[in-house]
Amino acid sequence: MGILSIAEQRRKTIPGPTNPMDKCTIVSIFNKDILETKVTIQPGRYHITPGTIQKPSLLVVGTASWWKEIDEEQPLLEIPNSSIQVADAIVRDYCNGLLGCNMVNAMPGLFFVPGNHNLDAIRKNYTKELEKATVKQIQWYKNLIRLADGLWARTNGNPLVIHDDMRLAASELNDTQKDWMKDFTLAQTVRCDACGSPRNPNFPVCANCKAILNPARAKELGIVFAQ
Repeated sequence: MGILSIAEQRRKTIPGPTNPMDKCTIVSIFNKDILETKVTIQPGRYHITPGTIQKPSLLVVGTASWWKEIDEEQPLLEIPNSSIQVADAIVRDYCNGLLGCNMVNAMPGLFFVPGNHNLDAIRKNYTKELEKATVKQIQWYKNLIRLADGLWARTNGNPLVIHDDMRLAASELNDTQKDWMKDFTLAQTVRCDACGSPRNPNFPVCANCKAILNPARAKELGIVFAQ
């Protein structure tokens, strides 16, 4: 390896010592793999394995830092973030913006507690937090199922509008009798002869332009349009 110039040495990021006691434990009862990447801090990759109400998954995080540029002559200034800031950013950044999530009473079952804890300690000392996370996650699942029902009805059963989280919600709440929970791997959309938009060939009416493309099937289903 070549010798770094003085300028390069000044620009090199060398983390300082961290507090080994500064730890937080992220708890997940969300049955989905989560990989959060923070490009502005080091370390910046955090992996939370799927968890359940019966067996939550845990991720212990510590201090992370970002670097502030002063000028070209001075070294980069390290700005440490506490484990609480890191854990809060991981949970909020993942959940914020998810369909059906309001971050108050409907969200994935993710939360964090200060300190380095194992599963037995979480179950013993944080039962209320686990119960709250369970209630919020169930409400989020219900929101997703309600949204899926609406999308399914408005699109005449187009499987492309159903998000994976919606199917996960129905599965977790044992609501698997929904039409949109069926295996649609073989379902293909075709273009409407009237307007050209994608449509489900199993339905006689186009969801976009309302053209009746299969009168016999529409009559069989008793579909009647006002004149």
